[in-house]
Amino acid sequence: MRRLLRRHTEAEMAGEVAAAAAVATPPAAEPDTAAAAFFDVDNTMMRGASIYHFARGLASRGLFTTKDLLKFAVGQAIFRLRGNENPEHIAQAKETALAFVAGLKVDDVVRLGEEIYDEVMADRIWAGTRALAQAHLDAGQRVWLVTATPVELSRVIAQRLGLTGALGTVAETENGVYTGRLVGDLLHGPAKAEAVKALARREGLDLSRCTAYSDSANDLPLLQLVGHPYAINPDSELLEHARKNKWETRDFRTGRKATMIGLPIAAAAGALAGGVAAAIALRKHYRSM
Repeated sequence: MRRLLRRHTEAEMAGEVAAAAAVATPPAAEPDTAAAAFFDVDNTMMRGASIYHFARGLASRGLFTTKDLLKFAVGQAIFRLRGNENPEHIAQAKETALAFVAGLKVDDVVRLGEEIYDEVMADRIWAGTRALAQAHLDAGQRVWLVTATPVELSRVIAQRLGLTGALGTVAETENGVYTGRLVGDLLHGPAKAEAVKALARREGLDLSRCTAYSDSANDLPLLQLVGHPYAINPDSELLEHARKNKWETRDFRTGRKATMIGLPIAAAAGALAGGVAAAIALRKHYRSM
Protein backbone atom coordinates (compact mmCIF):
# COMPACT_ATOMS: atom_id res chain seq x y z
CA MET A 1 0.00 0.00 0.00
CA ARG A 2 2.83 2.40 0.88
CA ARG A 3 4.48 1.75 -2.49
CA LEU A 4 1.21 2.43 -4.32
CA LEU A 5 0.74 5.69 -2.45
CA ARG A 6 4.30 6.72 -3.26
CA ARG A 7 3.81 5.96 -6.97
CA HIS A 8 0.55 7.94 -6.93
CA THR A 9 2.31 10.91 -5.32
CA GLU A 10 5.15 10.70 -7.84
CA ALA A 11 2.63 10.64 -10.70
CA GLU A 12 0.90 13.73 -9.33
CA MET A 13 4.23 15.53 -9.00
CA ALA A 14 5.27 14.59 -12.55
CA GLY A 15 1.92 15.82 -13.84
CA GLU A 16 2.16 19.14 -12.01
CA VAL A 17 5.72 19.71 -13.26
CA ALA A 18 4.82 18.85 -16.86
CA ALA A 19 1.85 21.21 -16.84
CA ALA A 20 3.91 24.01 -15.32
CA ALA A 21 6.52 23.60 -18.08
CA ALA A 22 3.94 23.63 -20.88
CA VAL A 23 4.05 26.62 -23.24
CA ALA A 24 1.00 27.16 -25.45
CA THR A 25 0.74 28.52 -28.99
CA PRO A 26 -2.60 30.33 -29.46
CA PRO A 27 -5.05 28.70 -31.93
CA ALA A 28 -5.47 30.33 -35.33
CA ALA A 29 -9.25 29.82 -35.42
CA GLU A 30 -11.82 31.39 -33.09
CA PRO A 31 -10.77 29.77 -29.81
CA ASP A 32 -12.90 27.17 -28.07
CA THR A 33 -11.40 27.81 -24.66
CA ALA A 34 -13.13 24.97 -22.83
CA ALA A 35 -12.06 22.07 -25.09
CA ALA A 36 -8.71 20.57 -26.08
CA ALA A 37 -7.27 17.40 -27.61
CA PHE A 38 -4.41 15.34 -26.20
CA PHE A 39 -2.30 13.02 -28.35
CA ASP A 40 0.20 10.38 -27.33
CA VAL A 41 3.22 10.34 -29.67
CA ASP A 42 4.77 6.89 -30.14
CA ASN A 43 2.64 4.74 -32.48
CA THR A 44 -0.22 7.22 -32.12
CA MET A 45 1.06 10.33 -33.85
CA MET A 46 4.28 8.77 -35.18
CA ARG A 47 5.25 5.32 -36.42
CA GLY A 48 7.60 3.76 -33.89
CA ALA A 49 9.27 5.46 -30.94
CA SER A 50 10.37 9.06 -31.29
CA ILE A 51 13.39 8.62 -29.02
CA TYR A 52 14.60 5.65 -31.07
CA HIS A 53 14.39 7.72 -34.25
CA PHE A 54 16.40 10.39 -32.44
CA ALA A 55 19.06 7.80 -31.59
CA ARG A 56 19.16 6.72 -35.25
CA GLY A 57 19.74 10.33 -36.23
CA LEU A 58 22.66 10.52 -33.84
CA ALA A 59 24.06 7.33 -35.39
CA SER A 60 23.90 8.85 -38.86
CA ARG A 61 26.02 11.76 -37.60
CA GLY A 62 28.72 9.44 -36.31
CA LEU A 63 27.83 10.19 -32.69
CA PHE A 64 26.57 6.67 -32.13
CA THR A 65 27.92 3.38 -33.49
CA THR A 66 25.81 0.69 -35.12
CA LYS A 67 26.74 -1.62 -32.24
CA ASP A 68 25.54 0.96 -29.69
CA LEU A 69 22.29 1.39 -31.59
CA LEU A 70 21.71 -2.37 -31.72
CA LYS A 71 22.30 -2.72 -27.99
CA PHE A 72 19.93 0.17 -27.38
CA ALA A 73 17.18 -1.38 -29.52
CA VAL A 74 17.54 -4.87 -28.05
CA GLY A 75 17.56 -3.50 -24.50
CA GLN A 76 14.30 -1.64 -25.06
CA ALA A 77 12.70 -4.69 -26.67
CA ILE A 78 13.64 -6.81 -23.63
CA PHE A 79 12.27 -4.12 -21.33
CA ARG A 80 8.95 -4.25 -23.20
CA LEU A 81 8.72 -8.03 -22.96
CA ARG A 82 9.39 -7.98 -19.20
CA GLY A 83 6.62 -5.49 -18.60
CA ASN A 84 7.13 -1.75 -18.48
CA GLU A 85 4.80 -1.36 -15.49
CA ASN A 86 7.26 -3.11 -13.16
CA PRO A 87 8.40 -0.37 -10.71
CA GLU A 88 11.79 -2.03 -10.20
CA HIS A 89 12.52 -2.02 -13.95
CA ILE A 90 11.48 1.62 -14.25
CA ALA A 91 13.64 2.57 -11.25
CA GLN A 92 16.67 0.74 -12.66
CA ALA A 93 16.29 2.39 -16.06
CA LYS A 94 15.82 5.78 -14.41
CA GLU A 95 19.03 5.39 -12.41
CA THR A 96 20.96 4.45 -15.54
CA ALA A 97 19.64 7.39 -17.49
CA LEU A 98 20.44 9.90 -14.77
CA ALA A 99 24.03 8.67 -14.57
CA PHE A 100 24.66 9.93 -18.11
CA VAL A 101 22.48 13.00 -18.57
CA ALA A 102 24.30 15.32 -16.14
CA GLY A 103 26.32 18.04 -17.83
CA LEU A 104 24.63 17.97 -21.24
CA LYS A 105 23.53 21.26 -22.78
CA VAL A 106 19.81 21.65 -23.43
CA ASP A 107 20.44 23.74 -26.55
CA ASP A 108 22.46 20.92 -28.12
CA VAL A 109 19.68 18.41 -27.56
CA VAL A 110 17.07 20.80 -28.99
CA ARG A 111 19.18 21.63 -32.04
CA LEU A 112 19.82 17.98 -32.82
CA GLY A 113 16.17 17.20 -32.20
CA GLU A 114 15.10 19.76 -34.80
CA GLU A 115 17.53 18.45 -37.39
CA ILE A 116 16.66 14.81 -36.80
CA TYR A 117 12.91 15.44 -36.82
CA ASP A 118 13.18 17.00 -40.28
CA GLU A 119 15.42 14.22 -41.58
CA VAL A 120 14.00 11.09 -39.92
CA MET A 121 10.72 11.68 -38.13
CA ALA A 122 8.65 13.92 -40.41
CA ASP A 123 7.92 11.12 -42.87
CA ARG A 124 6.82 8.84 -40.02
CA ILE A 125 3.88 10.95 -38.91
CA TRP A 126 0.58 9.13 -39.41
CA ALA A 127 -1.37 11.23 -41.92
CA GLY A 128 -4.64 10.06 -40.38
CA THR A 129 -3.68 11.09 -36.87
CA ARG A 130 -2.28 14.39 -38.12
CA ALA A 131 -5.63 15.06 -39.82
CA LEU A 132 -7.45 14.41 -36.55
CA ALA A 133 -5.20 16.93 -34.81
CA GLN A 134 -5.78 19.48 -37.55
CA ALA A 135 -9.54 19.07 -37.24
CA HIS A 136 -9.29 20.10 -33.59
CA LEU A 137 -7.13 23.09 -34.50
CA ASP A 138 -9.60 24.11 -37.21
CA ALA A 139 -12.34 24.00 -34.57
CA GLY A 140 -10.35 26.44 -32.46
CA GLN A 141 -9.30 23.85 -29.89
CA ARG A 142 -5.85 23.55 -28.44
CA VAL A 143 -3.93 20.38 -29.27
CA TRP A 144 -1.27 19.02 -26.93
CA LEU A 145 1.14 16.12 -27.22
CA VAL A 146 1.36 14.09 -23.99
CA THR A 147 4.39 11.82 -23.87
CA ALA A 148 7.14 10.40 -21.66
CA THR A 149 9.69 11.72 -24.17
CA PRO A 150 11.76 14.59 -22.70
CA VAL A 151 9.80 17.81 -23.01
CA GLU A 152 12.46 19.55 -25.13
CA LEU A 153 12.13 16.91 -27.87
CA SER A 154 8.35 16.79 -27.44
CA ARG A 155 8.17 20.52 -28.09
CA VAL A 156 10.15 20.15 -31.29
CA ILE A 157 7.60 17.63 -32.60
CA ALA A 158 4.68 19.83 -31.55
CA GLN A 159 6.20 22.90 -33.18
CA ARG A 160 6.92 21.10 -36.43
CA LEU A 161 3.31 19.87 -36.54
CA GLY A 162 1.90 23.30 -35.75
CA LEU A 163 0.29 22.12 -32.52
CA THR A 164 -0.34 24.08 -29.34
CA GLY A 165 2.43 22.52 -27.28
CA ALA A 166 3.66 19.43 -25.49
CA LEU A 167 3.53 17.85 -22.08
CA GLY A 168 6.64 15.73 -21.56
CA THR A 169 9.06 14.44 -18.95
CA VAL A 170 10.89 17.35 -17.34
CA ALA A 171 14.58 17.10 -16.46
CA GLU A 172 16.16 19.53 -14.04
CA THR A 173 18.53 22.10 -15.54
CA GLU A 174 20.87 24.75 -14.17
CA ASN A 175 22.18 27.49 -16.45
CA GLY A 176 21.02 25.58 -19.52
CA VAL A 177 22.72 22.32 -18.50
CA TYR A 178 21.07 19.10 -17.33
CA THR A 179 21.82 18.28 -13.70
CA GLY A 180 21.08 14.56 -14.07
CA ARG A 181 17.91 14.71 -11.98
CA LEU A 182 14.27 14.62 -13.00
CA VAL A 183 11.84 17.24 -11.77
CA GLY A 184 9.06 15.05 -10.46
CA ASP A 185 9.03 11.75 -12.34
CA LEU A 186 8.46 10.24 -15.76
CA LEU A 187 5.37 11.45 -17.59
CA HIS A 188 4.09 7.93 -18.01
CA GLY A 189 0.85 6.11 -17.25
CA PRO A 190 -1.06 7.84 -14.42
CA ALA A 191 1.32 10.82 -14.57
CA LYS A 192 -0.07 11.73 -18.00
CA ALA A 193 -3.55 12.00 -16.52
CA GLU A 194 -2.21 14.13 -13.67
CA ALA A 195 -0.48 16.44 -16.16
CA VAL A 196 -3.70 16.91 -18.12
CA LYS A 197 -5.64 17.58 -14.90
CA ALA A 198 -3.11 20.23 -13.91
CA LEU A 199 -3.17 21.80 -17.36
CA ALA A 200 -6.97 21.80 -17.35
CA ARG A 201 -6.97 23.72 -14.07
CA ARG A 202 -4.50 26.22 -15.45
CA GLU A 203 -6.23 26.67 -18.81
CA GLY A 204 -9.84 26.42 -17.65
CA LEU A 205 -10.62 23.29 -19.67
CA ASP A 206 -13.76 21.24 -19.31
CA LEU A 207 -12.40 17.69 -19.42
CA SER A 208 -15.82 16.29 -20.34
CA ARG A 209 -15.48 18.23 -23.61
CA CYS A 210 -11.86 17.19 -24.21
CA THR A 211 -10.54 14.37 -26.41
CA ALA A 212 -7.57 12.04 -25.94
CA TYR A 213 -5.86 9.70 -28.38
CA SER A 214 -3.48 6.81 -27.63
CA ASP A 215 -2.36 3.40 -28.91
CA SER A 216 -1.54 1.90 -25.52
CA ALA A 217 -3.41 0.49 -22.53
CA ASN A 218 -0.76 2.23 -20.42
CA ASP A 219 -2.64 5.45 -21.20
CA LEU A 220 -6.01 4.28 -19.88
CA PRO A 221 -5.82 6.79 -16.97
CA LEU A 222 -5.59 9.58 -19.56
CA LEU A 223 -8.24 8.15 -21.88
CA GLN A 224 -10.67 7.61 -19.02
CA LEU A 225 -10.19 11.19 -17.85
CA VAL A 226 -11.75 12.87 -20.89
CA GLY A 227 -15.21 12.85 -22.38
CA HIS A 228 -14.07 11.62 -25.80
CA PRO A 229 -11.39 8.86 -25.73
CA TYR A 230 -10.04 7.40 -28.98
CA ALA A 231 -7.94 4.27 -29.47
CA ILE A 232 -5.49 4.87 -32.33
CA ASN A 233 -3.57 1.90 -33.75
CA PRO A 234 -4.43 0.17 -30.47
CA ASP A 235 -2.55 -2.64 -28.78
CA SER A 236 -4.64 -5.72 -27.98
CA GLU A 237 -5.47 -4.71 -24.41
CA LEU A 238 -6.57 -1.23 -25.39
CA LEU A 239 -8.57 -2.55 -28.33
CA GLU A 240 -10.45 -4.93 -26.05
CA HIS A 241 -11.15 -2.14 -23.57
CA ALA A 242 -12.29 0.22 -26.34
CA ARG A 243 -14.69 -2.34 -27.77
CA LYS A 244 -16.10 -3.14 -24.34
CA ASN A 245 -16.69 0.55 -23.60
CA LYS A 246 -17.75 1.46 -27.16
CA TRP A 247 -14.92 3.94 -27.64
CA GLU A 248 -14.05 5.25 -31.08
CA THR A 249 -11.10 3.48 -32.72
CA ARG A 250 -8.93 4.30 -35.71
CA ASP A 251 -6.24 2.11 -37.23
CA PHE A 252 -3.93 3.76 -39.75
CA ARG A 253 -1.58 0.80 -40.10
CA THR A 254 -1.47 -0.98 -43.44
CA GLY A 255 -2.04 -4.55 -42.32
CA ARG A 256 1.06 -4.72 -40.13
CA LYS A 257 0.84 -5.25 -36.40
CA ALA A 258 2.07 -2.46 -34.17
CA THR A 259 4.90 -4.63 -32.93
CA MET A 260 6.38 -4.71 -36.41
CA ILE A 261 6.39 -0.98 -37.06
CA GLY A 262 9.59 1.00 -36.51
CA LEU A 263 10.49 -0.42 -33.12
CA PRO A 264 7.46 0.32 -30.99
CA ILE A 265 8.71 0.80 -27.49
CA ALA A 266 7.00 1.32 -24.18
CA ALA A 267 6.90 5.03 -23.50
CA ALA A 268 8.79 4.90 -20.22
CA ALA A 269 11.45 2.60 -21.60
CA GLY A 270 11.86 4.74 -24.68
CA ALA A 271 12.24 7.95 -22.74
CA LEU A 272 14.77 6.50 -20.32
CA ALA A 273 16.86 4.28 -22.56
CA GLY A 274 16.72 6.93 -25.26
CA GLY A 275 18.04 9.46 -22.78
CA VAL A 276 20.97 7.14 -22.15
CA ALA A 277 21.54 6.77 -25.88
CA ALA A 278 21.53 10.50 -26.51
CA ALA A 279 23.69 11.24 -23.49
CA ILE A 280 26.36 8.68 -24.36
CA ALA A 281 26.49 9.88 -27.96
CA LEU A 282 26.80 13.54 -27.00
CA ARG A 283 29.46 12.80 -24.40
CA LYS A 284 31.52 10.90 -27.00
CA HIS A 285 31.17 13.87 -29.30
CA TYR A 286 32.32 16.40 -26.69
CA ARG A 287 35.30 14.28 -25.66
CA SER A 288 36.48 14.03 -29.28
CA MET A 289 36.45 17.83 -29.73
